[in-house]
Amino acid sequence: MNRPSLTNKISAQDFKDFYWLKEELIAFCKKNGINSSGGKIEIAKRISLFLSTGTITKQSTHAIKKATSKFDWTNERLTLETAINDNYKNSENVRLFFSKEIGSHFHFTVAFMKWARENVGKTLRDAVEEWKRLHELKKDKSFKTEIAPQFEYNRYMRNFLEDNPDKTSKDAMKYWKRKRATRGSKEYSKSDLDL
Repeated sequence: MNRPSLTNKISAQDFKDFYWLKEELIAFCKKNGINSSGGKIEIAKRISLFLSTGTITKQSTHAIKKATSKFDWTNERLTLETAINDNYKNSENVRLFFSKEIGSHFHFTVAFMKWARENVGKTLRDAVEEWKRLHELKKDKSFKTEIAPQFEYNRYMRNFLEDNPDKTSKDAMKYWKRKRATRGSKEYSKSDLDL
């Protein structure tokens, strides 16, 4: 079966069975009056609810916590003793601070930014140590960073290339395009080579 069009006539099951780009999900939401904010998984849940029940979700299903701290991460002078608070931001000021403390090879990573969000109360000294720890982990050939579920393409590409060292990224992309156009799971499988 070819992938159906994403309209309000699609069945909830067909919607769940096929791969959709976030841009497609947002366009569908805007056309149907559904809140299009948030991550891909959250948006897909709202669409699924709409297609199953007709319910239009106007607001995000995640409660947004309002930051209580007034600390200005863009302009304040930062020290190793500066505490991470509920309005922490990866500003240019923060990047310059970490570059000075760690070196010019510093860059924000998904794992590091996640750590900062989850460690309110720790200091920038703790953050420097955590960045160094994460950076050392990457030197271990057996270490793999976690790829969040909404990044189906990235997960597929990594798994395909690990399982097929004789193939290229171009090959992996060709099989991904075939896989995403079919019904069902978008996880890599050896049987994809038979597609």
